[in-house]
Amino acid sequence: MEDQISRVLTKMDSDEDKLQYLGFLGIFKESFKIVVSWKKIFTQITLSFILPLSILFLVQIHVSEYLERRIRFVRYRLYHRGDEDEYLSSERLEYWLIKIAYLVFLLVLSLLSTSAVVYTVACNYTGKPITFKKIMSVVPKVWKRVTITFIWSFLIHLAYSLCFLGAIVMWAMLIGFSSVGIAIWYVLLILFFVGFVYLSIVWQLASVVSVLEEENYGIKAMVKSINLIEGKRRVTSFIFLLLVLFYYGILIVYQLFAVYSWNIGTMVGIGILCLVLLMFLFLFGLVTQTVIYFVCKSYHCESIDKPALAQHLEAYFQSEPQRDATKDVQLEQVHVAAKDARLDQVYV
Repeated sequence: MEDQISRVLTKMDSDEDKLQYLGFLGIFKESFKIVVSWKKIFTQITLSFILPLSILFLVQIHVSEYLERRIRFVRYRLYHRGDEDEYLSSERLEYWLIKIAYLVFLLVLSLLSTSAVVYTVACNYTGKPITFKKIMSVVPKVWKRVTITFIWSFLIHLAYSLCFLGAIVMWAMLIGFSSVGIAIWYVLLILFFVGFVYLSIVWQLASVVSVLEEENYGIKAMVKSINLIEGKRRVTSFIFLLLVLFYYGILIVYQLFAVYSWNIGTMVGIGILCLVLLMFLFLFGLVTQTVIYFVCKSYHCESIDKPALAQHLEAYFQSEPQRDATKDVQLEQVHVAAKDARLDQVYV
């Protein structure tokens, strides 16, 4: 009996041990395996959320380019005629209203996509059966928590940018464009870039925490994300930068061959190709950041209790009183009690 218990415990811990030692390539391989193994459900999510998100993103590039050209043309005409720029002001107002509407829709679709993909990957990890209908019923509940986390992330990014702006003002007033001043300017830019990348990684992981941990959303999710990243900052940074590099690569190709091209065939062909690549990149990025969450949990020796996680995910289907009764079911730190609980499951 002792041998049987030992074998079962070893099997239950084997997945966590594998996650703990996943590196740069291992995380990508695990993410790709999840996408392929659940391609039907991810296809439905992509068509429902990520496809509209990608189309909206590419269309706004054309719209912004058209509006900017029109504003430049109006400015040029008014300059030579000496007319008032009331019409130009209306053009600028139209431009910014469209930009604001685009950002709102982009944010909504992005948060919905994040909620759906994170929930699906978690169900895949726990072996919990999932259907697209269930995802559609869960996403509105999860989306609220992710939105609160995004608001906190936005405020932190804003405060960080304002601090950098203050540093630039102080630099201009006290040092200026001397030889030493230029060197300090580059140092400030590098520090700002590193800090911005770090905050972006924290926000992405905090979005996953908001979905998978009942008590942690908003600022609590940000703090938890910071703790999880410790020890895995290099790997997560490389993954983030690689995905961003692919993103800007797609963007540059689209602008060169679809926005500024006069060949209709080239525009359509490159447009469709970039749309497909952008959809896959968005989906793969969301799956990857969820895998990173589980890797970081394992790295810090935090128990990933699959039955408890499955119960937490199932709680999204329950009414509010039922959810209050089960809200303490969390993914907690490994300790002796966790092993005892799993021993009980073996005896049962």
